[in-house]
Amino acid sequence: MSSITQRVKDFAGLSPKAKALAQHDDDVVIVAAVRSAITKAKKGGFKDTRPEEILSGVLRAVYTKAGVNPALIGDITVGNVLPPGGGATAARMAALHSGIPNTVPISTVNRQCSSGLQAVNIIAGEIITGQIDIGIGAGVESMTFGYGSGAMPDGFSEAVLSNKEAEDCLLPMGITSENVAADYNISRQVQDEFAAKSFQKAAAAQKAGKFKDEIVPLKVKWTDPKTEEEKEIVVDHDDGVRDGVTAESLAKLKPAFKKDGSTHAGNASQVSDGAAAVLLARRSTAKKLGLPIVGKFVAATAVGVPPRIMGVGPAYAIPKVLELTGLSKDEVDFYEINEAFASQAVYSVQSLGIPLKKVNVNGGAIAIGHPLGCTGARQVATGLNIAKQTGSKIFCTSMCIGSGMGMAAIFVSEQ
Repeated sequence: MSSITQRVKDFAGLSPKAKALAQHDDDVVIVAAVRSAITKAKKGGFKDTRPEEILSGVLRAVYTKAGVNPALIGDITVGNVLPPGGGATAARMAALHSGIPNTVPISTVNRQCSSGLQAVNIIAGEIITGQIDIGIGAGVESMTFGYGSGAMPDGFSEAVLSNKEAEDCLLPMGITSENVAADYNISRQVQDEFAAKSFQKAAAAQKAGKFKDEIVPLKVKWTDPKTEEEKEIVVDHDDGVRDGVTAESLAKLKPAFKKDGSTHAGNASQVSDGAAAVLLARRSTAKKLGLPIVGKFVAATAVGVPPRIMGVGPAYAIPKVLELTGLSKDEVDFYEINEAFASQAVYSVQSLGIPLKKVNVNGGAIAIGHPLGCTGARQVATGLNIAKQTGSKIFCTSMCIGSGMGMAAIFVSEQ
């Protein structure tokens, strides 16, 4: 009897929630998930640190935390949106520098803002299909070094641009935010209230030390912008989190993309640097090796939406992953929905009818930051940390994706 047939037999008669919580030797489990601090691009703790160095730090930390011999890792996939020189070489260098032997292969993937989650999904798929038993899904971005005009191509095909939706893929992300706000009547006040709450939750969580268990402190070189003195510092906290932010203080900021718009620096995700890594394994392998099982990958999916309103992605991706698993939205204990912009996060939450108290419990990207390729993996580390602190079990991660997509995944905490 095949393992899949046996699994179907074992789960027969169980409710979708019971199936999600059930444990089977062929499950894809998480044995460790960590992230670096998220720092402000060009200003924060990683402003002088190349992305491969940040990635190396989290790769070493994730296999060390799990107690895994790095030679046993079957494959690594790294999400990276703004890769220097094509990306794969820098990721390979990071893996080798982290102590992972040259016998372990690596690849990079770019599905824009969901790249880190896509990396996790690829490794989970390789485990499910029997290609590997252990792997790492990771994500990294230095928006200090990779973001801006230098990352843009010198042009696009006029023939392709004659297609309106293809042309819409080039809309500035802030304009897509304004489109969502206008199309779905998301007011400036509602956006600012949501953004302020993100800052307030993140500031409270940081003060209470709630991020410490998910963050790997990294020692890096940092140049003081005032004295130009190079120092060695330990980056161990998210330096974009601000205390005291209110809807009233945000209301004073000028729109960033349209004169009469509602999107501004305070209700959009921060431009950031950081990395995260998730170490996955087949349950039977994890048990055999005595590895700590902290969670389970249940399912993931991606969808396409109109590029001009790319931010609505979670509103379509979350129902699809719930349909795949058979879960209802109320059976999910909490949601980590990336806050690319308040407009799209508010729309997604409102359209799905998710209680705000279940969304981004410790704040989101507006307060913490959004290193593009990192966020999808970062949300897994954050989700598992929240689940452990609250005793929750089932959580969903989701994000919108530039050029018009959305992605969502379901995980179970086993801590």
